Amino acid sequence: MAQPSSIPSVEALSTVKRDLRFHPSTVEHPRLLSPEQVGAFNRQGYLTGIRVFDAEEIAAIRRYFDDLLARTLAAGGDSYSISTAHLRHGRVFDLLRHPRVVSYVKDLLGDDVIGWGSHFFCKMPGDGKRVSWHQDASYWPLTPSKTVTAWLAIDDASVENACMRYLPGSHWFGHLTYNLTENDDTNVLNQTVAGVEQFGLPVDVELRAGEMSLHSDLLVHGSEANHSDQRRCGLTLRYCPADVRAGLGWNAKGIVVSGVDASGHWANAPRPEDD
Repeated sequence: MAQPSSIPSVEALSTVKRDLRFHPSTVEHPRLLSPEQVGAFNRQGYLTGIRVFDAEEIAAIRRYFDDLLARTLAAGGDSYSISTAHLRHGRVFDLLRHPRVVSYVKDLLGDDVIGWGSHFFCKMPGDGKRVSWHQDASYWPLTPSKTVTAWLAIDDASVENACMRYLPGSHWFGHLTYNLTENDDTNVLNQTVAGVEQFGLPVDVELRAGEMSLHSDLLVHGSEANHSDQRRCGLTLRYCPADVRAGLGWNAKGIVVSGVDASGHWANAPRPEDD
């Protein structure tokens, strides 16, 4: 999911010349993923059901998030407002750089990788807000469109509590037309891609806590409202190759998580002391 609290305006994005085409992975010798999985990512735009943390590890991460959410709510924020968290919270910085997560990402992006995004998407029980069909790349002043998002399940994510839904293969159509829905209080985001019926049936991305999915920044995806009594929290971790360029000051978000940034384009901020 894109980041609602830091979305540039349409006018600002229009000043950034962007290559909004899908660029398939060219990694020939992946280490954790199989070549067939890399091919599947290229074809359908996502992979899912990747176990990263065991039950004890994800329980500790969940306890940390519970405390962070409580502090955020007490300060007047909401369950969707914890974004670019790696620049403020050391433990989120550590998750963005976690070797197990990064190793899978490298199998899609190559050795020189920048981690630039971290955002908790937490649908509280009975939340009632949907995330309409959208493409992440539409919101970001990055070029070319090569970002891979790792969506880490903090809680179990099921159809009942509004897991993500993907439209397989939709990333191959490039940047799609969308409608602005800025006055819809039931929609977490402000864009809705029209005519999604052309992409066929959606896939429900059910994950157990500690598992993650990986998806292209051009894949059309969304989620329904959570009407259940179970919370659904996921942490999105965003990665791109070091040769991607960021406009509107977004290079300040990026840290080197693998290899090098030979050009020095990304700010590569140090680990925050908080947490």
